[in-house]
Amino acid sequence: MDSFEYPQAVGLIAGVDEVGRGPLIGAVVTAAVILDPNKPIVGLADSKKLSEKKRLLLAEEIQANALAWALGRAEPEEIDQLNILQASLLAMQRAVAALRIQPHFVLVDGNKLPKLPMPAQAVVKGDSLVAEISAASILAKVARDQEMTELDRQYPHYGLAQHKGYPTALHLQKLQQYGVLPQHRRSFSPVRKLLEQA
Repeated sequence: MDSFEYPQAVGLIAGVDEVGRGPLIGAVVTAAVILDPNKPIVGLADSKKLSEKKRLLLAEEIQANALAWALGRAEPEEIDQLNILQASLLAMQRAVAALRIQPHFVLVDGNKLPKLPMPAQAVVKGDSLVAEISAASILAKVARDQEMTELDRQYPHYGLAQHKGYPTALHLQKLQQYGVLPQHRRSFSPVRKLLEQA
């Protein structure tokens, strides 16, 4: 972890991050985590920089040792209705609200803050700087990847377990070939264009 100046004397701090703003399909998933200072977790980093195996091991450790953790989400319909940024902020609110213990202060990855009942600070590159945000990014990524793997079982010919819903060449090709699924985000350009052609 690079250095980050934690706010002083604020009590319990939760880290919040989201995963899945870019994909064309599925929910945007967020997590909120309050770590236990007496049970430090070694190896926390931005979830995108970790191998899948390492992420899964760390996710288990976070769930076992954190003081509190929770997931939040916004569904494709909400993303289409609100836009992806607003849906991500809503999902963050849901994750914080779902924590068993309410934090005194929240650190959020990025440069935008959801409306929260407690003070909060946005931290650019927070998933590389703040242990709590790294932990949240790992839980959110593991949860979303598992959802994509499950969706892949339902719709095996879309390759969702491979590309996790991101607009890769493979995903765009499968969309053209097999059409739009109920879980696709209708407001995202490649999906919208296909629907307009139909």
